[in-house]
Amino acid sequence: MKRTFLAAAAAAFTLATATATLAGDFPSGKVDYVIPFGPGGESDVTARFQQPFFKKLFGEDLVVSYKPGGGGAVGWSQLNSMAGDGTKIMGINLPHIVIKPETGNVGFETDDITSVYMFHYTPDAIVVRADSDMNSLQDVIDYAKANPKKLTFSGSGKGTANHLAQVNFDQMAGTTTTYVSFKGTGAAVTALLGGQVRAEWGYTTVGAKQGDKVRMLAVAMESRHPAFPDVPTFKELGFDIVSGAYRGIAVPSSASEDTRKAVSDAIAAINADAGFQKQMIDGGFALVDVAYGAEMDAFIAQKSSGYIAAAKAAGVIK
Repeated sequence: MKRTFLAAAAAAFTLATATATLAGDFPSGKVDYVIPFGPGGESDVTARFQQPFFKKLFGEDLVVSYKPGGGGAVGWSQLNSMAGDGTKIMGINLPHIVIKPETGNVGFETDDITSVYMFHYTPDAIVVRADSDMNSLQDVIDYAKANPKKLTFSGSGKGTANHLAQVNFDQMAGTTTTYVSFKGTGAAVTALLGGQVRAEWGYTTVGAKQGDKVRMLAVAMESRHPAFPDVPTFKELGFDIVSGAYRGIAVPSSASEDTRKAVSDAIAAINADAGFQKQMIDGGFALVDVAYGAEMDAFIAQKSSGYIAAAKAAGVIK
């Protein structure tokens, strides 16, 4: 069952001691961790966070490498050609692994991806500059209703978590805003700070990184982020939005059930480490624990239906 970072802390001891029961002899040596994006993004940042904890818990190296291209499609299309013996794992992202195949032939289908663990997400958030005259979510709604299409939001690409959140919010709030797609979160932040847009559909990580340069008006979480206790959730304000970019781990389809379970257990053990939890929370991330098997299947199915509906409404897919 999926749980938030708050519940993760309570289960830390249980999951940490479970490392002794990992199936087979995984890891039997170094493990190659392929990120299907370039260096510097949040998939890379969180993989780097995991590295020392993997070494501490298992005594082996987690070696990060990159296979960028096609918004992740190049890497995911090659995943199943890699060795399935536990020496190769790959980062995955939602909604990317759902939306990409819906846009055309990208070399893989969602069902081709053997997802074994989801370990965190970057919650969507509405972010404005610190000097903005919009001080609350209601200010955003009021301005948007009085000025249809004139409220511009930057965001990290089309069909991304940011874009789909904007579509869902407009439908719920009865507003019509304009989403301006940028290549990545960094460019979207630059556009906000430079005054090219009035606001940003960003992530809680933007608030953590930009500090007093920005103000977050609402976060798409079940409960408030502990790093930002003064920022309300959308749910508190009447909008049932819990969303963001979810990240996890997949293995090649040739991996045995034992290997799949062992990798899942290993990532769970890292998530349970108090030091890892603190690093993630301080960075603005939110931990989740979705393990291999029925709960993973249910999680992806539930998320997929919402992503596809929003992507169709946005015209990203037909």
